[in-house]
Amino acid sequence: MSFVFNNRGGVGELAKARILRAAADLDWRPDARARALSSRRAQALGFVVRREPELFSTDPFFPQFIAGVESALSGVGYALVLHVVDGERAEHKAYGNFANESRVDGVFLTDLQLPDGRPAELERLGLPFVLVGPEAAAEGGYSPIGLDDAAGVRRAVRHLRALGHSRIAHVGGPERYVHSQVRRQAWAEELADLGLEQGPVVMADFTGAAGARATHELLDRAIPPTAIVYANDLMAIAGMSAAMDRGLRVPEDLSIVGFDDIPLAPYVVPPLTTVRQDVIEWGRACARTLIALVEGREPDPVQLPAVEFVVRGSTGRVSGSSPSLAGGDHVP
Repeated sequence: MSFVFNNRGGVGELAKARILRAAADLDWRPDARARALSSRRAQALGFVVRREPELFSTDPFFPQFIAGVESALSGVGYALVLHVVDGERAEHKAYGNFANESRVDGVFLTDLQLPDGRPAELERLGLPFVLVGPEAAAEGGYSPIGLDDAAGVRRAVRHLRALGHSRIAHVGGPERYVHSQVRRQAWAEELADLGLEQGPVVMADFTGAAGARATHELLDRAIPPTAIVYANDLMAIAGMSAAMDRGLRVPEDLSIVGFDDIPLAPYVVPPLTTVRQDVIEWGRACARTLIALVEGREPDPVQLPAVEFVVRGSTGRVSGSSPSLAGGDHVP
């Protein structure tokens, strides 16, 4: 029976099916403690998030990613150990504790930076890991699992240009993160490809409060933008509120684009135009890959859904501009 539940060979398909059916009829499950002892594994994966607790609680990415990870772990006898830390020293200490106390078998590594010394640190500690982030974070032979952020931002800029906008600003995330850099670079490169001058940019921290402040800063300029592309939906929704507090209409006076397509995005007024990425499936793929690495197997190739550009009511034509093809809902 242990061969079946540990995915080991030597059991025919017919016998395997009978064993699984009998286990289901008896509501029998493998003992996680016994499996851990026999395999000398903790049967747990670690996730250290370096954020102040207040910022962690407001970032919609992490709950969705964790949900995807948990959905992949629940059926294979692994648990997730989450640590939220507020500084670099605390993060390094958490990895050391994971390794020295054999608390986890591997870890997820997010918020990638260039350069990033954490992959080499985890190798020294003997902890298998999966990098979670855009391909641009590839460094030293490490290949991240991630989505094409740049394609979504470029599509957003093209959409705004098709609506007649030429003064397109950007509100980004912290510059130390690779995904912040990737989104900002895609925005700047698409503007250049379209023959437009680079608009103003304000770097924030992915929170609603920072998004509102950045929006006020942009709108206080002598020549304010007519459209803003935000690095996440939370900042975009807060920016929309800030603009309306100043008496501006969205999208008549200001078009707004977010990134992530959080569950709230279709229900704000007006509904938010945004870039959609399947974070839950992303979490599942990372979990499956890390489990394979921990168990000494070759991970299956990862094929994540392409990002989509979702057009809703927060973007519109510049007053006086002629209609043109601006893209439709759910455009890859």
